[in-house]
Amino acid sequence: MTATEASAVHRVLLVDDDSAVLAMMIQGLERKKFEVVAASSVTEALRRIATESFDVLITDLHMPDPGDGFTVVSAMRHSQPNALTLLVSGYPDVQGAMAAILLEADEIVIKPFEIGRLTELVRERVVHRKPSKRADKESVGAILLRCSNSIVEAWLARAKRSSELNLIPLSDQERTGHLPRLVEDLALRLSRPAATDKDSDAIFSAAAVAHGKLRFRQGYTPAMLVHESRILQVTIFGTLQINLESLDFSLLLPDVMTIADEVDAQLTQSMDSYMKTMGKSAAA
Repeated sequence: MTATEASAVHRVLLVDDDSAVLAMMIQGLERKKFEVVAASSVTEALRRIATESFDVLITDLHMPDPGDGFTVVSAMRHSQPNALTLLVSGYPDVQGAMAAILLEADEIVIKPFEIGRLTELVRERVVHRKPSKRADKESVGAILLRCSNSIVEAWLARAKRSSELNLIPLSDQERTGHLPRLVEDLALRLSRPAATDKDSDAIFSAAAVAHGKLRFRQGYTPAMLVHESRILQVTIFGTLQINLESLDFSLLLPDVMTIADEVDAQLTQSMDSYMKTMGKSAAA
């Protein structure tokens, strides 16, 4: 190291539930003149991130406590975006299987590794690191609103490839029905406060009710209603995958659960409206 590099003490948050690994890595990092703070659990790591400042995070991916290394990396990225983040994993295929994590972590280190090589990697990356402006993160709801037109288009393309749905010939406008409004209702649900302890926090959707009536009049069967709802979920998750780079990962899991709940609730309301309309038609 140069005199300037040696004079700068860089703080490292080291997270691993294996005490032997922690001790070995601490020794190697301190030999390179890093100041090391060790955490043996996700909870402790998150507390440290919230109350202290670090230049580097090195965390194991798989730990027995609730959460994992991805949670720690995501928390560090949002709280201290200029920190160097390294994720350690024992799975050799992690480079391909977890490519999305690279959007949050700077590097993935595969076990087993040599402590000397790891510490040298950290030293080199810290010394030559230049702060980079990361893309602003968006909530799932914001992405759905921004991409609402493309969601409808992608859904329509999938629906046109469905032999079941195409048993009934419809124009594109007739086929999409109230789908644009359903997507807007979903985004509105995602913008509301976090879920309560109720069975479901689904909102009433006038569009879902109108959609059920429309589908009955168009000759849809209940199975077709379910099928197009499934296509909607697949299309939404595909849209999120396309927008991974701008996605706020800290909100991803609860928002995905909300999407599943809301789409199912919309289907329930559409189905109820469909059945009521069918009952009235039979009674007439």
